[in-house]
Amino acid sequence: MLKLALFFLVVGLIAGALGFTGLAGASIGIAKVIFFIALALFLLFLVLMLVGVNLFR
Repeated sequence: MLKLALFFLVVGLIAGALGFTGLAGASIGIAKVIFFIALALFLLFLVLMLVGVNLFR
């Protein structure tokens, strides 16, 4: 999922450098959303792993 966010970030940066500001803004916005979804899933699974490990001790 982070690869997809990185892809949209690169597309946004290239589009911004070429002057396609609308496409660049949309791509970077999508990259932000995907990044925060990945971060939230990471934190959720981290908490679940820590709770699961403590339940079986």
